[in-house]
Amino acid sequence: MHNNMKPPYLSQIEKRGNLKIWEVDGTYIRTHLDEEFTNYGQHYRFKYIPEDELWLDREANRDEQPFFIDHLLMEHRLMAKGMSYDRAIVEADRAERRERRRAGDIARATQNGRKLPQAEKAHKRLWKSLENGINIWIVNGRLVRSIFDIDFTEGGHDYVYEFVPENEVWIDDDIEEDERPYVLLHELHERNLMAQGLPYNQAHAASSRLEYHCRHHPDELHEKLALDGWA
Repeated sequence: MHNNMKPPYLSQIEKRGNLKIWEVDGTYIRTHLDEEFTNYGQHYRFKYIPEDELWLDREANRDEQPFFIDHLLMEHRLMAKGMSYDRAIVEADRAERRERRRAGDIARATQNGRKLPQAEKAHKRLWKSLENGINIWIVNGRLVRSIFDIDFTEGGHDYVYEFVPENEVWIDDDIEEDERPYVLLHELHERNLMAQGLPYNQAHAASSRLEYHCRHHPDELHEKLALDGWA
């Protein structure tokens, strides 16, 4: 961890064997250390996390912590044995999906498997309809992860996710309100670049740089949002 950083710990959730599980200030981490840190992490994925710790971002709702802990425990154990991240995350996602099924999320969203899940089920609140026709929705992040994409984090849009309806941008409700404008900026900018033909990887990298810049220069946030269609 960088010497000039304050410790990001908020509270210890529990301990599993020699592993301490911490709730951390993800906003602070994304602003000062790593803009790619999302819902959770462990040492073999993020080297700045101590080897004997698992980190969970502070959520607006804490109802997914058991899923994330099961995921991290599997991922940490497999990577400690030398498995690559790409293979370990597949196994960890599989374990997490089992827990989500047991919790009943999929059954509720699909009427016990009798219907395909509809995107509208994830809608929680319309944030704003932009003049360019884009609708910004706050969505139920837990439901999105349970029935559409287990790796959905922070936000997304129709150019990346096939389940997001055309001309929609989704913002995860687990992101705290103070941080949502930065995530919105990232998603709007990324979508605009992809609409112009830029591949996802390049659009994402450019949007991450812009997001990181505005996290350090919040006085520019409104101007940058306006340039990407927020008016």
